[in-house]
Amino acid sequence: MDVELVKTQERIRTIDLVRMSLFATLMMIGANITSFVPFLVVGGVPITLQTFFAVLAGTFLGKRKGAIAMVVYILIGLVGAPVFARFQGGPSAILSPNFGFLLSFIGTAYIAGYIIEKKSTLKAFIVAALVSTLFNYIFGTNWMYMAYKLWFAQPEGFSYSLVWLWMAVPFPKDIALAIVAGSFAHRMRKVVKL
Repeated sequence: MDVELVKTQERIRTIDLVRMSLFATLMMIGANITSFVPFLVVGGVPITLQTFFAVLAGTFLGKRKGAIAMVVYILIGLVGAPVFARFQGGPSAILSPNFGFLLSFIGTAYIAGYIIEKKSTLKAFIVAALVSTLFNYIFGTNWMYMAYKLWFAQPEGFSYSLVWLWMAVPFPKDIALAIVAGSFAHRMRKVVKL
């Protein structure tokens, strides 16, 4: 009986590793949609599906596993694999104004997972997705503003309101996708029985 329990726990860990790897891979794919549709760049901000997959990772995998999947994605990019937006990668990404968004994906997944671990209704999943998307925007946009102010060359007429104006373009898309992510994760968690 104890041997069967250990085998079951090992299998669950293996499945979790596969699921976390899957979400890290989905982040890589979602990051580079702008490479195939180049007009999806506003200001310095590429419009991607990363926020969607970060929210989905948290709502589907839970706070810890979702956040780990995002850490894996970021580490793969920082060691040099071209997995960030526009097939960028390497440690120089840390100095990019958009690096705050990458960091925020860890918190985005964690927050989404944290909320759904408290309550698992459809409404809770959608609220988790929306709250974590707002976190992504607040953290990433403020990081970008500080990066342009402190260490990156500012565009002409740069201001805090201009940065938020850049973010207004992808915001409706991300709100709609957050609702889709919350609904989808709620349905899938019932099917997969996580």
